[in-house]
Amino acid sequence: MSIPSHKSSPKKGRAVQAPQRSNGKVRVAAILEAAAVVIAEKGYEAATMAEIAARSGAKIGSLYRFFPNKESLADTIVVSARENLDTVFDKFDAGVHALSIRALADNLVAGLVEQVFAKPALMKLMDASVDWSVKREEFKSAALRRIARTLVIHSPNLPQKSAEDIALVILLNAKAMATHPDLRDSVLHEFRDMTRLFLQSRLRPGRRSIPS
Repeated sequence: MSIPSHKSSPKKGRAVQAPQRSNGKVRVAAILEAAAVVIAEKGYEAATMAEIAARSGAKIGSLYRFFPNKESLADTIVVSARENLDTVFDKFDAGVHALSIRALADNLVAGLVEQVFAKPALMKLMDASVDWSVKREEFKSAALRRIARTLVIHSPNLPQKSAEDIALVILLNAKAMATHPDLRDSVLHEFRDMTRLFLQSRLRPGRRSIPS
């Protein structure tokens, strides 16, 4: 995973320092893993650089050498999730035109809930109350674009506005599912069925547009 420069962050400061040596890369990987654990446990606001350093086994100076602030750590986690989002949907889109609506729904649920939103730290960052970075909004916008694009590839006659509206419903529902992993085993089947019925009602041939 490449480390972003975070030039688009609203807070000014030194850019993230990408490690050049193998031991530095190992140290950064440990820091990011520890950051994900602490953020998943405590949320973005309560997570501290001191605890992240302690969990990773790194000295606080070493942590700040690579990541000048907590915002840069969070940005890196979100950028990694964006890369994963593109990987998941690039693979999905390659064969989506041949899928039934039922299979389309199932694959969207699996891709979003089980792959894109599978990391608790990402969900905590998505729900953080503070506006710490534009990276989070870029991720949300990218997720909506990718879902809408997939829908249009599958159903070329679908109006773009309809694809965007459907994408928002799917994204919000998938995010709600992933935010409560303790409910996943009991309700995932129902969520999958709901998504199937929703897409069948919206994508079936000859469906009339419902006026807003």
